[in-house]
Amino acid sequence: MKLGFVVNDVATEQSGYSTTRLALAAKKRGHEVWMIGVSDLAHSPSGDVVARARSPLDKAYRSLKSFLDDIQSRETEPTRISLNDFDVLMLRNDPAADAIDRPWAQASGVLFGQLAAASGVIVVNDPVHLADAINKTYFQHFPEEVRPRTLISRIGDDIKDFVSELGGRAVLKPLQGSGGQSVFLVDGKKGQNLNQIIETITRDGYVVTQEYLKEAEKGDVRFFVMNGMPLAVNGRIAAFRRINEGDDVRSNMHVGGTAEKVKVTPEMLDVVRMARPKLIRDGMFLVGLDIVGDKLMEANVFSPGGLGSASILYEVDFATAVVEALEQKVLVAANYGPSLPNVAVATM
Repeated sequence: MKLGFVVNDVATEQSGYSTTRLALAAKKRGHEVWMIGVSDLAHSPSGDVVARARSPLDKAYRSLKSFLDDIQSRETEPTRISLNDFDVLMLRNDPAADAIDRPWAQASGVLFGQLAAASGVIVVNDPVHLADAINKTYFQHFPEEVRPRTLISRIGDDIKDFVSELGGRAVLKPLQGSGGQSVFLVDGKKGQNLNQIIETITRDGYVVTQEYLKEAEKGDVRFFVMNGMPLAVNGRIAAFRRINEGDDVRSNMHVGGTAEKVKVTPEMLDVVRMARPKLIRDGMFLVGLDIVGDKLMEANVFSPGGLGSASILYEVDFATAVVEALEQKVLVAANYGPSLPNVAVATM
């Protein structure tokens, strides 16, 4: 299998990232692996989607660090390749990470992914529907039953009225963004300047105001879903609780959150069941659902992280399970050809 991973920038990838784990797992299974930055993509006059891509050396790797070091090495010159020859292209770039410094890059991975899919490459997650998920309005299309009460607005008075309606306690965050950037917990008892918080967020667009769930004091649960089902190996589900530090409402790992094992509850599984029809319809192969109690807080469909944390906590190789699922898609596509659209193969 010839497999490509599109990331924001190959040079800024880290050995602990889920993308690196997936790439190494594929390499260990004998597949040809390439890593591609968004800025390395192009569309040639001949109609091919091409890229300047990097690949590891032809050797066995024991560590994620040595694997990524070889890919990023200055001694390893990028190779110009045609993505039309690939079996699978996995879009793992986070548009929110490029929002400020490289706004041109936000939708680039999706757009070139659409071109690759049109040429017959299996692209996951499905790039047509990823375009709908660039911002958090995508989240509002999941059933109301599993969503916290939410207002999306730039009108300060409406936001303040909604916060008051929620009893003075709410979470405010930007419509576009991820990783816990500009996320505020508003508590009327603490005398915070709500006007200033609203002004800070509206500088860059809309404000998402959500009801605060008391269960969030224990952190949230990152729950991996693959092909619309819980990602599981040997009966162990790739889900873990992310604990925030102190009074910080953010539990994201790269802003100080820590991971611990979690007992998967019927309520969590109900959230997955309710999300499944949309995830399958939209061709969302690998997704990270963030769950608090019986509510879905976010659906990370671009570059869900935490596979490493889940694998370490449960001593299970979840990355290899993901690669095996991709192998199955290649087999299905080889037998059915263009009669099956990319969106169908993506979650099959």
